[in-house]
Amino acid sequence: MHIEQIYTGCLAQGAYYIESNGEAAIVDPLRETKDYIEKAESRGAKIKYILETHFHADFVSGHLDLAQKTGAQIVYGPLAEPEFDILQAADGQELKLGDITLKVLHTPGHTMESSCFLLIDEEGKQHSVFTGDTLFIGDVGRPDLAQKAAHMTQEELAATLYHSLRDKVMTLPHDTIVYPGHGAGSACGKHMSSQTWDTIGNQIATNYALRVDMTEAEFVKEVTDGLLPPPQYFPKNAAMNKQDIVSIDNVLERGTVALDPDTFEAMANHEGAMVLDTRSEADFVAGHVPNSIFIGIDGSFAPWVGALVADLNQPLVLITPAGREEEVVTRLSRVGYDNTLGYLEGGLDAWKAAGKDVGTIAQVTAQEVADTFEGRTWELLDVRKPGEFEAEHIDGANSLPLDYVNEKMDAIDANKTYYAHCAGGYRSVIFNSILKARGFHNVVDVAGGFKAFENTNLPKTDYVCPSTLK
Repeated sequence: MHIEQIYTGCLAQGAYYIESNGEAAIVDPLRETKDYIEKAESRGAKIKYILETHFHADFVSGHLDLAQKTGAQIVYGPLAEPEFDILQAADGQELKLGDITLKVLHTPGHTMESSCFLLIDEEGKQHSVFTGDTLFIGDVGRPDLAQKAAHMTQEELAATLYHSLRDKVMTLPHDTIVYPGHGAGSACGKHMSSQTWDTIGNQIATNYALRVDMTEAEFVKEVTDGLLPPPQYFPKNAAMNKQDIVSIDNVLERGTVALDPDTFEAMANHEGAMVLDTRSEADFVAGHVPNSIFIGIDGSFAPWVGALVADLNQPLVLITPAGREEEVVTRLSRVGYDNTLGYLEGGLDAWKAAGKDVGTIAQVTAQEVADTFEGRTWELLDVRKPGEFEAEHIDGANSLPLDYVNEKMDAIDANKTYYAHCAGGYRSVIFNSILKARGFHNVVDVAGGFKAFENTNLPKTDYVCPSTLK
């Protein structure tokens, strides 16, 4: 028996490769399928099952491509009704994989079709459980995402999850290994650990939501308390995962077309394509194609695209670090942005060589902010998340989280000058690029963000531990 966790940091997502005696199963695969197929081939195994724990909201699954290319069967638990053929397994149904058994545990609550897959090894031992978004390390799945589809309130879903955990998951042997669908950084839960696996027994001892003396009412209150609105792309990805969507091969073929500067410019100016610049923030600040949006590939790229680009069908043309064009198109497709039309061949150097205009972002140091703070004629904007701002911020700064910039654009006065900062410099450049593309030119970036203010004498609010905030 061989189990391998395939963890993708950008999405804080865990897919799994399980193999026994020449047969393999993939749990919750990402959109791209090449790595799974090559892994099985290199080990002399055939992929028999594609196991989906639920209809994912935070990424688009690769189940359809993988099934088409391998002949594997897509398996969901009860209540799943997609537009394509699946094995809709019953609660308790057992699937043979080589010398091991995978048992379906229907665990509704995060979504109503949510199911875990219990691995029973060659000797009959309940070895591990693949919990998807039902149980994380240190947390459980949020119960507010499936309200519309389930025709239930988040409180009703939370109560359902309470019983799923206690009747199905917490009854497993304490040494059963927990392999969750996500880790810290995912928006699918509130308090996830950076640890990517654990045991049932340790989770019962340490996970707030599995406290053995917790009542249903207490569980519902704690699990629903403090939930922030989900990113706008979540319901759209969940809908895509129920449909027969285009193959990623087609997305990659179209998205990796090299465009000369004139063609690139025509697509942006006359065909409505958004220019998405995925280089580093330093490169973008120094020079960029006018009206382009910065979201760097080396940050939390896909989640920020999903949060900020409202239309999944938005045509996109790319400026990427050299040689990373396919990576960018792939990572966009993971969250449902399939309408990439190509990239600028030669990057910004080719753009400049063609004699075209170049934009820049005005930038100041944290010390320059401190030196002019008392007599300032500008406003300091903190674009970090609300919890970060509440924990500690510069006294006198105003909060305008990047997450909500599209909804709060009317809070920006075009006649005012703003100095914007985040924690380290990545998010504030995204923020500034969005405002500049929409005609707000009096926005200045604070290099280094909140961390850089540590070396100044600017007063900060008293620090409050984020875990105590409600």
